[in-house]
Amino acid sequence: MAFDGITIANITKELQETLLGGRIYKIAQPENDALLLTIKNNGGQYRLLLSADASLPLVYLTEKNRQSPMTAPGFCMLLRKHLQNARITAISQPGLERIIHIDLEHLNEMGDLCQKKLIVEIMGKHSNIIFCDDKEQIIDSIKHISAMVSSVREVLPGRPYFIPQTQDKQNPLSLDNRADSSYVNFKAQMQEKPMPLYKALYTTYTGLSPVIAQEICYRAGVDADLPAKALADTDEASLKAAFSAFTDMMAQVAAGTFSPVIIYDGKTPIEFAALSLTLYRDKESCSFPSISSVLERYYAERETVTRIRQKSIDLRRIVQTALERNVKKYDLQLRQMEDTKKRDTYKIYGELLNTYGYSAEPGAKTLEAVNYYTGEPVTIPLDDTLTAQENAQRYFDKYGKMKRTYEALSELTVQVKEEIEHLESILSALDIAMQEEDLVQIREELIESGYIRRKGGAKKAKITSKPFHYMSSDGFHLYVGKNNFQNDELTFKFATGDDWWFHAKQMPGSHVILKTEGKEVPDRAFEEAAKLAAYYSRGREQDKVEIDYIQKKHVKKPAGAKPGFVVYYTNYSMAIDSDISGLTELS
Repeated sequence: MAFDGITIANITKELQETLLGGRIYKIAQPENDALLLTIKNNGGQYRLLLSADASLPLVYLTEKNRQSPMTAPGFCMLLRKHLQNARITAISQPGLERIIHIDLEHLNEMGDLCQKKLIVEIMGKHSNIIFCDDKEQIIDSIKHISAMVSSVREVLPGRPYFIPQTQDKQNPLSLDNRADSSYVNFKAQMQEKPMPLYKALYTTYTGLSPVIAQEICYRAGVDADLPAKALADTDEASLKAAFSAFTDMMAQVAAGTFSPVIIYDGKTPIEFAALSLTLYRDKESCSFPSISSVLERYYAERETVTRIRQKSIDLRRIVQTALERNVKKYDLQLRQMEDTKKRDTYKIYGELLNTYGYSAEPGAKTLEAVNYYTGEPVTIPLDDTLTAQENAQRYFDKYGKMKRTYEALSELTVQVKEEIEHLESILSALDIAMQEEDLVQIREELIESGYIRRKGGAKKAKITSKPFHYMSSDGFHLYVGKNNFQNDELTFKFATGDDWWFHAKQMPGSHVILKTEGKEVPDRAFEEAAKLAAYYSRGREQDKVEIDYIQKKHVKKPAGAKPGFVVYYTNYSMAIDSDISGLTELS
């Protein structure tokens, strides 16, 4: 997720190919720290988003417009005054820094040709958009940084612009071209770093993020966590392999040979890069034609995931609290059940005392007898203050009390266990919720289950969430329930008797329906449906998940059962992984 120098190099190349020679048609400032430039070039129109937001600085081309305030901010008005219809003459990146220079020429009020420069710095909380003249004096910036804020550099009108050198890093694109000399320098740098190799790489050279540094180590076949100094001192071969992978990657960057990708864990984007990431060999890697499409897609999807997680916090807390309460109750009930195990022993003691009690001596503390059920000798403890008959009645009373407790707990533990399974299934549904309408249906289930009280006068929420819909490699339609209501709907209203039903064995998960439409189903379709059942289950992270599958006509729902709960008595099973990257999801 690092917006590193290599990503900036890719963006710079894309902007050079797309915008160079174009003219700025519109300038908008949709947010306090962001600009949206509309540029006409080669008969086309492009939008360039520049954001200096401290939490999410961005630069990319987009097709989406953004709502601007009715009154343009001062910085926007200044740019409109100077740069309206300005021509882009150059786009560059100094070194491998996270900085883009956009050189511009325009006519002033007198009709004279003037040179200006728009500098975009993508540096986390220090990000900024700075407008300079031809002598690199600051005209204005989207953020003003005074000496009170930064002792390194002031960013104020009239101040000279310069790149602050706060870290002693080398530009990896300007190293000595002689391989032997470069390696000697590389080795010397590593010998000064008593830290993991990947960290030594990104703290020595500009433009490298921790992920790219780990990718270099992975390509070299070297453990990224090995200390760089120890490696330089004792393992020349591994260090040379790391150097070779490093120089190969820098050659790719210098040549502009980029391959933008997003890495997915299921449907969640977890990383992006301007170069392929072989490090994530066990995750899905999705390639894109441009780095702009990567950035727009990645951050839009991350924002969706984050927003849904934030909106599900309250629901998750309600479910988690109820689950913990029921688990404690269940554990207590099991301990109480354990205490009733002696009930049959007490019954036998009472019966034996009724049979052999006449032989007990007055004041005796035990009675030796033969258990006529097993033929084994038994020592029966006695209360020496009671007669044999009174001791027998005492044991019968204990037996009766324990029997009643056992019978009550036998029913209660089943109910509590079902409640636990129901709550775990709701947690599973929250984990796979991708849209706000998915949460609406889960909330409705919690209301109907009594965990949330419907607000006075409020009507039942309108449900618009729909199951996931996939197409198998052989053209069969596959449907996946997102929650318990959808599971019931798919299994008992949507599926027909000859359709196939899939579910992860003995764990929370979605019902998966394979629609046969009267056709013979090939093995591959069964396997792909099982993969979906594994992926949309609590066992997603396991290497293999056991999946039960059966024709829908054999799946039953007991009367009064909770949403999503079904029973079946004969089924097939298979153990399969949860890789669904080969499946096509339909809208």
